[in-house]
Amino acid sequence: MIIWINGAFGAGKTSAARELVELIPDSTLYDPEVVGGALRRLLPPKRLAEVMDYQDLPMWRRMVVDAAAAMLAEVGGVLVVPMTLLRQEYRDEVFGGLAARRIPVHHVLLTPDETILRTRIADREVPPGDPETEERVRQWSADHIEPYRAARDGWLARDAYPVDNGRLTPAETARAIADAVRGGQAGACSIVQTPEPTGETLAAGVLLFDERDRVLLVDPTYKPGWEFPGGVVEAGEPPARAGMREVTEEIGLRLDTVPRLLVVDWERPRPPGYGGLRLLFDGGRIAADRAARLLLPGAELRGWRFATESEAAGMLPPVRFERLRWALRARESGTVLNLEAGVPVGMGELVRDVE
Repeated sequence: MIIWINGAFGAGKTSAARELVELIPDSTLYDPEVVGGALRRLLPPKRLAEVMDYQDLPMWRRMVVDAAAAMLAEVGGVLVVPMTLLRQEYRDEVFGGLAARRIPVHHVLLTPDETILRTRIADREVPPGDPETEERVRQWSADHIEPYRAARDGWLARDAYPVDNGRLTPAETARAIADAVRGGQAGACSIVQTPEPTGETLAAGVLLFDERDRVLLVDPTYKPGWEFPGGVVEAGEPPARAGMREVTEEIGLRLDTVPRLLVVDWERPRPPGYGGLRLLFDGGRIAADRAARLLLPGAELRGWRFATESEAAGMLPPVRFERLRWALRARESGTVLNLEAGVPVGMGELVRDVE
């Protein structure tokens, strides 16, 4: 189990975490800042210069999950993690990866008043050195107050248990966190625990359209980016029927007919993913009254919306958008397209006609 202490820079996460490991038996402090420090030594300066924050590195997010799982396998018990997470898609990726390893996460947010935050940042102890570097560290922390405020008032309000520690000592803050976890107020995040694949997978997605031919996209809680309704085909299950099952499970909609295949796309392995075949089917149009009755499982999906093709380009990861783009062309032309990593193959003149 993990107790993840979130909050702005200066909120007192690390000091509270140190006190918390003294309160909870068999607990260990795990600071992902160490992973960031390792990456500064592992990666070439050119790659580091491409990001503003090491959290923007996919490698950091994977290593945070892998290291947490390895630590729990080594020492067991509870990991106490003091780490700022302000981007919802990064929370999805990290917490989703932990859930895939069957590691529950209790998410706590420290919420001292902003004036207290600014005072703490101004008084923050910075390792002695170049005065310009010290000032840059303090300014960097202050610059993150606005993104923190937006996250606190948005997705963090729904995801984390708040603890106002503005007038609490670190020991009192730790006691409040421990009481909230033990009492169930700061329960484990309700995130779907999708087991990590051990080899290539076959997945079936279903495209559903409204009366304006916009496509339905869903927002998973357990991974970044929007997605189509669908999922992994189970052993012995027909792919089209798997897509129908997933549509019912995910959004509460039962399809009356077996959907028509639009594209077959081979997705190349990208560690830690294994890739595999991805199928997209045409589930047809949904009347407005049926769309209004769509249901979402809170542990798996947080939202849905209909999107135009141009809107989907900004919502879907590139590989999924290419799959959608070609599926829409196949739907328009009444054909089926064979893709490899999002690129049509073996179609000759037909592909040029579809484009």
